[in-house]
Amino acid sequence: MEPLAPSLPSIEPATLEWRDGQPVSARFGDVYFSRENGLEETRYVFLGHNRLPDRFSSLDEGDTFVIGETGFGTGLNFLAAWQAFRDHAPSGASLHFVSVERYPLRADDLRQALAFWPELSPLAEALQQQYPPLVTGCHRLVLDGGRVRLTLYLGDAVEALEDLSFRADAWFLDGFAPACNPDLWEQRVIELVRTHSRPGATLATFTSVGRIRRGFAEAGFRMEKVAGFGHKRDMIRGELPVSARQSCGVPRCILVVGAGLAGSLLARNLAERGVQVTVADQGEGPGAGASGNAQGALYAKLGVQFNAQTQLSLAALLHAQRYYPLNTPDVWHPTGLLMMAGSGQERQRQQKFLQQNQYPESILRPVSAEQATTLTGVPCPDGGLWFGQSGWLEPARLCHNLLEHPNIKTEFGFRATRLLPCNSRWCLSGEGRQDLVADAVVIAGGHQTRALMPVVGDYRMKAIRGQVTALPVASLTAQPRAVVTGTRYLNPPMGGQVITGATFDLHDPDPQERLSSHQENIDALTGMLPGVLREENPAPSATGRVSFRCTTHDYQPIAGPLVNGEGQVLDGAWLFTGLGSKGLMWAPLLAEYLADCLCGEPLALPKSLAARVDPKRCLAETVTTSRIA
Repeated sequence: MEPLAPSLPSIEPATLEWRDGQPVSARFGDVYFSRENGLEETRYVFLGHNRLPDRFSSLDEGDTFVIGETGFGTGLNFLAAWQAFRDHAPSGASLHFVSVERYPLRADDLRQALAFWPELSPLAEALQQQYPPLVTGCHRLVLDGGRVRLTLYLGDAVEALEDLSFRADAWFLDGFAPACNPDLWEQRVIELVRTHSRPGATLATFTSVGRIRRGFAEAGFRMEKVAGFGHKRDMIRGELPVSARQSCGVPRCILVVGAGLAGSLLARNLAERGVQVTVADQGEGPGAGASGNAQGALYAKLGVQFNAQTQLSLAALLHAQRYYPLNTPDVWHPTGLLMMAGSGQERQRQQKFLQQNQYPESILRPVSAEQATTLTGVPCPDGGLWFGQSGWLEPARLCHNLLEHPNIKTEFGFRATRLLPCNSRWCLSGEGRQDLVADAVVIAGGHQTRALMPVVGDYRMKAIRGQVTALPVASLTAQPRAVVTGTRYLNPPMGGQVITGATFDLHDPDPQERLSSHQENIDALTGMLPGVLREENPAPSATGRVSFRCTTHDYQPIAGPLVNGEGQVLDGAWLFTGLGSKGLMWAPLLAEYLADCLCGEPLALPKSLAARVDPKRCLAETVTTSRIA
């Protein structure tokens, strides 16, 4: 009897049998690659019959080539395409690979399978370093310094192709033979492959089954049967007729208003794609607002129900955990993080969460009070959830480092007064400064975003005052070596201090530090970790910082096109705000998504999750969206 599939969000992995050192699917009884030579088979079937070496060579600087695949398997096809792209494409071109896998390999199986191909080992190691935990949904991997992007959807092929946004230049129609896996070849998959194909797109597949060939022919592909590889006599390939291709209209220069986490991460993402970016901020340097704290924790409070909101938070957390170690290791501190169950209500919530969900332990696991104490280095009266891949960052330094790029120009001390469209471009005026003009603009101004939006209407955004408290390390009875969160957070020491906070002050515009806010933080900290402080009341000597976080009516972020009060989209204008107190979690994935949108590339968010961050949901009334020039 077949074992029951794990509950969400975990996805059932592939069950392998190793025969003579080769992986075979126990479910389908088929091999993952040819016994003769799997790499040469991939090159013959997929690279050769899609003419990829020649097509890669003909790309121009700045072009993006998109490959779609059904059946990621061992990743061999992806690695072979990546290697060929490196060998043949110009240095300024990029490759985007979109793949779907219903039964993904475990990380150890992936490593063992790819060990067959030593010539691919540098690429395989890079893939293995970012290979995601086996949870359902869309995962974006950025490889080769941003030259290669992999969108890996773990789940059903039809669901994936209905939810993803991309158009492919070539298709690797892999997976197992139709007799073994008929669901993969249902007519709906063929229709969706056609929908996601650009004019002139090609396809290749191992199979030569007549109904598959006829299905693609009916969908508009010119199909032919050709010689197969090795013991396989035949295979099929196809091509869509070429028609006039429209330019994707990628902006040559983009203006980002705001140099906090959101703006800095987006600017760097765009710059690394070759876009010229100007960043304007009223502060005297990066991270002058809510992103200017010395320390910040990376974590997500995942919902009990595995709904779209929880999926979005999980996707953002996993992407951030991949992003920071690879791109900003000097400001990333992978200490792990404890989400303490410090109240009866939170204990019940966590218990219900664990009963209804199954997460890989690499993401989170429950720990007792004793285990929590050992992991964090401070006496913890309660256990909780341990996020072993999380930790803390230095936000202010992070923003500064991100903006150090030759494609980024900064304009600090820029007090913006007006943003208007002008001659199909956007113009930002500032007090005593020359106007800034760009093809597109992204407003990433935190709680000041609404004041810069050149539209009328009621948008459900709000500013929340937050004051953090810094205490001398000597004032603690024990030094934390991991982040502890609960009613407050406590970070490991930095520069002789520890930081705790933050207050959550609605309808409070006071920008000044207050003793009462320090007292509130300290009282909450000692309630969470009794006995952690040596002094009875260190509040009078505490220091801190006040900033204002921007959030929305549903506490979900905003990343998408700017709409006016009637719900009409303003071409070339975008919003990136509403990250609340989770900016370190939200910003890397949403910056990736917005850069995809602006550059006309496959989107990092499926449509079901992109709807969660769409700006038009923040209009006070539901409206019908249209587009204006």
